Amino acid sequence: MSTKIKQAIILAGGKGERLRPHTDNRPKPMVEVNGKPIIAYILEQVKSAGIEKVVVACSYKREVLQEYLDHGHKFGLEITYSVEDSPLGRGGGIKQSMKYLTPSWEDVLVMNGDQLWKLDVQGLMEKHQAHKAIATVVVVPLKSPYGIVEFDKKGQILGFREKPMLPHWINGGIYVFSKEIEPMLPEVGDHETETFPMLSKKRFIVFQSTNYWRGVDTVKDLAEAEKEVAELFKD
Repeated sequence: MSTKIKQAIILAGGKGERLRPHTDNRPKPMVEVNGKPIIAYILEQVKSAGIEKVVVACSYKREVLQEYLDHGHKFGLEITYSVEDSPLGRGGGIKQSMKYLTPSWEDVLVMNGDQLWKLDVQGLMEKHQAHKAIATVVVVPLKSPYGIVEFDKKGQILGFREKPMLPHWINGGIYVFSKEIEPMLPEVGDHETETFPMLSKKRFIVFQSTNYWRGVDTVKDLAEAEKEVAELFKD
C-alpha cells in the first residue's frame, strides 16, 4: 500500500551564467523575483502539498543558499544539504541527494530549483503512486517565443497571435521518482539521457499541467516573470 510522499529533492547548484550580473554573488535559485528568491516560491508549494523534508543539492555559492534557508524552520520544513564538491550533473546530483533521505523512503518529489510554477503537486504525487510508476514527469505546454502570423491559402493575412501555446509538451523539470530508479541513476551525468531510456514504458508516465510555468534563464525571462508573479502569487 502506498504511503504519502513526505520528502523532496531540489536541484539548486546552477550558476545561471545567462542571468549575470544577478548570479555573480548567488546561485540561480536565489535570484529574486518580486523581492523573494525563486526557491522560496517552490518551498511554499511543496510545504502546502504535505512535504516535510527537503534535501537541497547545492554547489555554486552554496553558502548563500544555506544562510537563507538554514534548517528550513521559517518554511515549516526540515532542510538538509547535499553538497557537490565537483559538478555531478543533474542525475548524479539526484543520486547523491537520495542518500540524505529517510532510509524508509519509497517515492520522492524531485525538481529543478530555478523555475517558477504553480502546480497540483498533490495530484502529481497521487497519480505517480496510483500507477505504481518508476518515474513521473511533469510536462507543460510549449509556448512560442514569437508572435505568429495567420494567413489563408491565398496568402492573405488573417491576423496575428502573440506568443501562442503550441501543440507540443515540454519537460517541466518536476518529477516523482520511485526508489527503484536509484541504482539506474549515474554517479555523474544526466538522468534524462542516461536513465530515462532504460525505464519501462509502462511505468514511465507524464503528468500534464496547464498551470503557470516559467523557466528563468535570461534577464529577459526575469523581467517578464516579475510582472507575472506579481499577479499570480499576490496575497
